[in-house]
Formats: sequence, C-alpha cells, structure tokens
Amino acid sequence: MGLKRITGANVSKADEYRAKLRTLDKWDSYLLERSGLPGPRGNLELAQVVADEGKLKLFRRYTAYTADQAPVGSPYEFLAFCGVVGLGRLLAEGRIDLLTPLLIHASDPRWRVREAVAMALQRLGDANMDQLLGAMRAWSRGNSLEQRAVAAALCEPRLLDQEKHARATLRLLDKITTTLARADNRRGEGFLALRKGLGYCWSVAVAALPVEGKVLMEKWLVSSDSDVQWIMRENLKKTRLARMDSDWVRKWRDRVK
Repeated sequence: MGLKRITGANVSKADEYRAKLRTLDKWDSYLLERSGLPGPRGNLELAQVVADEGKLKLFRRYTAYTADQAPVGSPYEFLAFCGVVGLGRLLAEGRIDLLTPLLIHASDPRWRVREAVAMALQRLGDANMDQLLGAMRAWSRGNSLEQRAVAAALCEPRLLDQEKHARATLRLLDKITTTLARADNRRGEGFLALRKGLGYCWSVAVAALPVEGKVLMEKWLVSSDSDVQWIMRENLKKTRLARMDSDWVRKWRDRVK
C-alpha cells in the first residue's frame, strides 16, 4: 500500500501517525513516546492508526503485556490498548476466532484495556452488526465485566441506526439489568464497572428507538432496587434523552429524585 500524500490543511494527526509508522521497522519507542500516558488521556488517534496498520503478530505481542508488566497509567499500558483494538480490526476482517482473546481481555483489571475491548467489538459492528449482536448474546451470559463489555460495545449511536439493531440492544440491556438487580455481591470491581456503564448505555439505546425504549426503561424507573435507581437517574441526566423527549425526561426526573 502506498503512502497517502498529505499536504497543508489536509494533514491530520492520524495522517501524520500513519505516514510515520509506515517508515518505521519497529514501533514501540514511537508509540511509548506518544502514548499520552501517564496522563488523563491516552492517544486514541494513534491507537486507531496502529490498529489499522498493524499485523496479528504485533497485536499479540502487545496484548501479552499484563497488568503487572504494564500497570494502569503507564506508557506500556498503551501498547496493550493498541493490541486489543487491533484485534478488533482483524475480527472485522473475518477472524472470528479473535472473539476468544477479546472475551478474556474484557475482564482485564485495567479499565483502559476494557475500553479497548469495546472499541474492538465496535469495529465488528461497523462491518457486521448482526454478527456482533450474535456474539454479544453469548457474552451477556457471562460475568459482570463481560456484560459491561456487551453494553459498552453495543451502545454506540452509529451502530444503532437500524431499528432491529436498536431493539436487540435494548433487549440485551434489559437482560443485563435483570442480572444486576439480582446480584448479591455489589462491592466488587465487576459489579461497579457494570453499574457505571449502564448509567449511560440505556440513554443511547433508548434515544435510538424512543417509543419502545421509553416503555422498557420505564419498567426500571419504578424499580425499588437502589442500584437500578442510580442507573436510571444517571441516564435521565443525559442530554440525548432530553433532546429525544424533554417532557418525558422531566416527568421521570421529578418522580425518581
């Protein structure tokens, strides 16, 4: 593949990163220097370019960095992040077997790596949303962190532009929320991560299919479970729901204070 010509105002950060990586035999030092870590935000633009340009061997080497070797906030965590997102590109290209390592990474103790799993799965959704939904139905029967990956992967507005996909996503959120409401151990990292994720995911799915979504969300808005109540209150704060139906949001915010 030839280098894309980039000049003047047409140059973007992604263009710059892509052009540079294509001149390098080894990427590690370049990525570590530009990872954005330690810091509040990893270099997502660079990570996506790495995912586009890298090969499976590289991604496997990067994903082999464990939490002990590449702890949260370290530049080496960025390499693990890039590797996971890269698996998503290959998954979208037909390597369905890579769902297995992604499922393992969904329970990684590092939150950025878990985010990378959601981003990787979304690449499959961009290519074949029905295939992603099929995989996520299986994952939704897993542990809390696996369920969190399901919700985070599916609740991306660009993936829910078809009614059938939004409807299937709402059903999975309903199933996952049912599991959460029945949980006994509510202090573990998995439960807390799932709770936090559901605190915005419902708003994305409901906004994508308002009539059916509001009915389903209303079932949970009247729940007596304190964690479910927190999840629903958080979703009612989201601007996307106010844009969808401000009167409905106002009514329910008054009820669930």
